[in-house]
Amino acid sequence: MMRVFITGTAGFIGYHLAGQLLDEGHVVHGLDGMTDYYDVRLKERRHQVLLQKPGFVATQTMLEDQSAVDAAVDACAPDIIVHLAAQAGVRYSLENPRAYLDANVIGTFNVMEAARRHHVQHLLMASTSSVYGANTDMPYAETMKADTQMTIYAATKKAAESMGHAYAHLWDIPTTMFRFFTVYGPWGRPDMAYFKFVTAILEGRPIDIYNHGEMYRDFTYVGDLVRAIRLLMDVAPVRSENAHAIAEGDSLSPVAPYRVVNIGNSQKVRLVDFVEAIEEALDRPAIRNMMAMQPGDVPATWADAGLLERLTGYRPQTDLREGIARFVAWYRDYHGR
Repeated sequence: MMRVFITGTAGFIGYHLAGQLLDEGHVVHGLDGMTDYYDVRLKERRHQVLLQKPGFVATQTMLEDQSAVDAAVDACAPDIIVHLAAQAGVRYSLENPRAYLDANVIGTFNVMEAARRHHVQHLLMASTSSVYGANTDMPYAETMKADTQMTIYAATKKAAESMGHAYAHLWDIPTTMFRFFTVYGPWGRPDMAYFKFVTAILEGRPIDIYNHGEMYRDFTYVGDLVRAIRLLMDVAPVRSENAHAIAEGDSLSPVAPYRVVNIGNSQKVRLVDFVEAIEEALDRPAIRNMMAMQPGDVPATWADAGLLERLTGYRPQTDLREGIARFVAWYRDYHGR
C-alpha cells in the first residue's frame, strides 16, 4: 500500500488517477482549489464519487497558499506526490496570464518544497505538449530542444520543468515530468473543444473549427493516460553515474534523477476527422463554422511515445472513435440527454 498525495483530484485527470489508485487499495490525499475556471459543480461531483471510496481524503485550498499545502502534505506523509493541478487552457492564458504564474509557477514551487521536506520516493509532475512550441519536426521527442513556447501557459509549464530539474539535482528528488497530448474522455473539461463540440451539436448550434480544419492533434484517451502515469510511478529516475551511459533517446538528466516522458497516442489526427468521429457518435451532423488560426495555437502536435514504452512496456492505444463514443455515452448520462 502506498500513500499518494495528488494535486488536482477534482480535475479531469486527477479524478481518474485517484480513482484507479483507490481501487488498487492505496491511500490518496487529494488537494484541489475548486476554481471557477469551469463549472465547479462538475469538480464537486468528481470529489463526491472519490469520497465514496475508502482511503480518500480531500483538502480544498489553492496551490499558492504554502501553509495550507504544507499542512495537507504533512497530514498525508506521502511516499509519492503526483502534481497535476494547474491553471490550464491555452486561450485563457491570453486573458489572465497572472493566474498561470500564480498556480503553475508559485504553486508548483510549493509542491516541490513539500516533496523536499518529506524526502518522497518519487515526484511526478504534469507538463504539456505545448512546451514544444514552434518546433516543426515531428513526432515530438523528449530529447528535442524546447525553447520556443508560444503562450504564457506553455511558458509556465516549461518553467515548472526547469524548476523540477533544479530541485532533483539539488535535493536528489527522483522526478518525472510527463508531457500530455490533448487528453479526452469521460468526466472531461467543459472548456475543451470536444466537450464544446458535443454540446453545440446537440443544441443545434454551429461549432468553430480553427485553421479551416487543417490542424492536427495527438488525441490521448484519459484511461490510457492514467495507466501510463500509474506505470511511471513505479519507474523513478536514478541519477546517472556516467552521462555517456544514458541510452539514446532517454531524456534522463546527466546531473539529476530527472526525466521527461511524453504520454500520447502517437497518432496525428486531423481536426475535421475528429469532428467526424463526434458526428458519428452523436448520429447527427455539425454545423461547421470554419475559422482562421487563433493566436498562440500551433498547427500540429504529435508524440513520439517510444520512451514511455521502453520504460513501462506500455503504449496508449485506444482508438479515437471508441474513445469518443465512451465520452458521448458519459456526456448523455451526466446531462440526461
